[in-house]
Amino acid sequence: MKAGFWIAPEGDASALAVRPIGAPETAPSRSATGAPAFLATGAAEALILACPRVAALLPEIAACLDTQAENEPGRLFDVTAFSADETRLLGEVLGEGEVSATASLPGGVVAQMQESVLAGVWRVRFEGPAGELVGDYVEVAAIPAAVRQAAALGAPAVVPGTPPEDAMNVMPLLAEIADRMARWQPGEPSHVMNFSLLPMTASDMLYLQAWLGRGNVVLAARGYGSCRVLATGARHVWSVQYSNAGGEVVLDTLEIGDVPTAVLAAGEDFRDSATRLREIAAAYFA
Repeated sequence: MKAGFWIAPEGDASALAVRPIGAPETAPSRSATGAPAFLATGAAEALILACPRVAALLPEIAACLDTQAENEPGRLFDVTAFSADETRLLGEVLGEGEVSATASLPGGVVAQMQESVLAGVWRVRFEGPAGELVGDYVEVAAIPAAVRQAAALGAPAVVPGTPPEDAMNVMPLLAEIADRMARWQPGEPSHVMNFSLLPMTASDMLYLQAWLGRGNVVLAARGYGSCRVLATGARHVWSVQYSNAGGEVVLDTLEIGDVPTAVLAAGEDFRDSATRLREIAAAYFA
């Protein structure tokens, strides 16, 4: 069968509807410190002088990065009231990193999230049902809080029904998923199920998709190849798919536990980002 726990219908890109925010439309070239080349231009100098709130924000973010831990709640910096120039300058400084995410929240609110080039620093934009801006933030965290909030809306238990006639492994797999969901506690490592090592018929996979369902979170990490992380409709159950540069799924797993580590910033990332941000601030904003 075609690889992949979640396969979008033919011609439907909705399985990975992640829209980058808070960065220039085209990724700028960047210096060794991670600063975009734009900051060395005369236009940037004038923009920096006109945007003192951005200059004041950078050391606050760096100080937060000094103490942030990967397993602790993050901190939000509200930039909703920033002007168009301030938003542009902030976007130039932060840039666009490897991880993007979309989360659906109650009331029709959607969180669009983009990690910056400074790992552990995110732009998070909340939009209402009509696409109107509800809030715009910089968040320092291993993953934005909206991801866990949306994922927690999943069903707390899985109750399978009648299996398909040609079922092979789906029923014992669902039983294991239900057991792991019930037993998992925050702080414990995730339990990983590798479909590459577990034969599944097409009927097995369709039944598994139907009973787990789609959740409220989509994350994508790009690099050499890519990683796609989907919250299923079952709480604490995630589909994690790794693809090569040609787009072929090379590793297809389910993880039962916290947000998969593939999209989390680590403790050392925060310190490195603090150093890089201070270098940018000293070079262009002092």
